[in-house]
Amino acid sequence: GYILTNNHVIEGASRVVVTLNDGRALSAKVVGADAKSDVGLLRVDEKNLPSIEWGDSRKLKIADVVLAIGNPFGVGQTVTMGIVSAKGRTNVDIVDYEDFIQTDAAINPGNSGGALVDATGKLVGINTAIYSRSGGSQGIGFAIPVAMARPIMEAIKKNGVVERGYLGVVIQDVSRGMLKALKLSSTRGALVSDVQEGSPAQRAGLRHGDVVVEVDGKEIKDTQSLRNEVALVPPGTRVRVVVMRDGAREGFSITVGRLGGPVVKKRK
Repeated sequence: GYILTNNHVIEGASRVVVTLNDGRALSAKVVGADAKSDVGLLRVDEKNLPSIEWGDSRKLKIADVVLAIGNPFGVGQTVTMGIVSAKGRTNVDIVDYEDFIQTDAAINPGNSGGALVDATGKLVGINTAIYSRSGGSQGIGFAIPVAMARPIMEAIKKNGVVERGYLGVVIQDVSRGMLKALKLSSTRGALVSDVQEGSPAQRAGLRHGDVVVEVDGKEIKDTQSLRNEVALVPPGTRVRVVVMRDGAREGFSITVGRLGGPVVKKRK
């Protein structure tokens, strides 16, 4: 049985024990963990294990009801209810790759690694962090969406490592002051300020001044959005990248490269 959790919950642990609702206490093996997204994966060798059905975090809408499950302050399993306050929260400075679901369902210390489920009980996120001046919930909690966590989990299960995609561009957000010069109508997208020599982006024809607005049919709203989408693409995969160039949309087919360096701490 595989258990999805946060990297910071299991980081540095010499022994992990998982307790189930029926009272069983199982020794768990850390399969792997990814500090850049704060995703961790455990495995227990046991039969008759409970499981949860995957939901689709991309279909969540603002004000959808969600439930946060966890063990706040060690009091025991607790469920709190709230709504989706926002989606795609970035620049929270928690991890390198951020695309958080924000919720006002109470998330407190001890909720990390717990499930965020929708009104039908399907898994839509992994409770990860809170914004708080007191240490307790102030109605601003963050969860990793399963659309991001699941492919990272599958990569850890399959290879023991997470290989992230790489285009080879230096990017920045589009400001309102740039709209006229770039012939744009909105600030959505990621501006290419430089293209690295010999990179997949250069070979495909991307250049300085392009604004990336779409990757394989997924809208790009800012630099973090582009980083997240490209990172989840397996290296060697061919994707269609749409840019705004001189006020017109242009499409490019790019074979995604591999981001250099190991990004997963493999545990034994």
